[in-house]
Amino acid sequence: MNEIFIPNNKSALVSLSEEIENVADKVSKSVVSVRSRSRAIGSGVVWNSDGLIVTCNHIVRKLDDYEVSLNNGRFLPVNVIGNDPYSDIALLKSQSNDDSISLNPIKVGDSENLRAGQFVLALANPYGEYPSITGGIITSARSSLGGSYWGTIADNIVITDARLNPGYSGGPLVDVEGKMIGLNAAYVSSRGVAIRASKVRAVTHQLAKDGAINIAYLGIVTAEISLPVEIGVRLGLAQREGLIILSVENDTPAKKAGLLMGDIVVRLDDQPITNIHNLRRQLLKQDIIGKSISLDIIRGEKKIQLSIAPEKASRDKR
Repeated sequence: MNEIFIPNNKSALVSLSEEIENVADKVSKSVVSVRSRSRAIGSGVVWNSDGLIVTCNHIVRKLDDYEVSLNNGRFLPVNVIGNDPYSDIALLKSQSNDDSISLNPIKVGDSENLRAGQFVLALANPYGEYPSITGGIITSARSSLGGSYWGTIADNIVITDARLNPGYSGGPLVDVEGKMIGLNAAYVSSRGVAIRASKVRAVTHQLAKDGAINIAYLGIVTAEISLPVEIGVRLGLAQREGLIILSVENDTPAKKAGLLMGDIVVRLDDQPITNIHNLRRQLLKQDIIGKSISLDIIRGEKKIQLSIAPEKASRDKR
């Protein structure tokens, strides 16, 4: 039977403790409290020295006005300049003209080559002046979890056993060097869920540029549906789910392609569509906008392939 060896070395433990303290002290300068003027509700991360601050969309959705509190207790008025409910990321911008306030941007690390067992720290500043920290390890190297239970952050996540207390959403998940590898978003079933830093970087770049995420638009309203087994077998489908079309808007790519209410979408651009998240992932591909792509549907008991040319969604349709 293998035994875990724990060195009886006080200096090693002191050194480990000091390293964690140093990381916490360094990173806490980049962590803010996101709040309204009446209450604190979550955390945020200073993204750059130009005053951009990243947090979770579900935090700002609960507020009527916005400000952040720095780790030195000073308050900073901010505006929401862009948000993406699907990825649960929001981007704030400082509205202060006070040159005496300096922001400390966080350093971003590699979130694409994470490994199970890697030590991480989760930081927050839920109440303003006093940063908070928990630690743990990455429990899964997977980048996604299936199922609608995980909702809008089902893709590009980091799963850890670091406890995320109330107010930790919007704070950074960092590696042992203090580099951000994720944005803390939820604590479910004794697991911390963070959005990978690579996803945060991509979304933040587009939010800063456009105020929203560019996405292709079809012009349909859908709902997830299970396919009858006998129909799936008869049509040679490996999947057992699809999206049923509840409505088709006029003068849209869907209308022009001949889609009808009651059609069931099963593939788009030769990729299986089993739920709304599958469809969203396909529509986020910039190279399909304005391009004629294949769309497989079930109409009645027949499988039909149509061609559809997605358009760029206007802001009110994203």
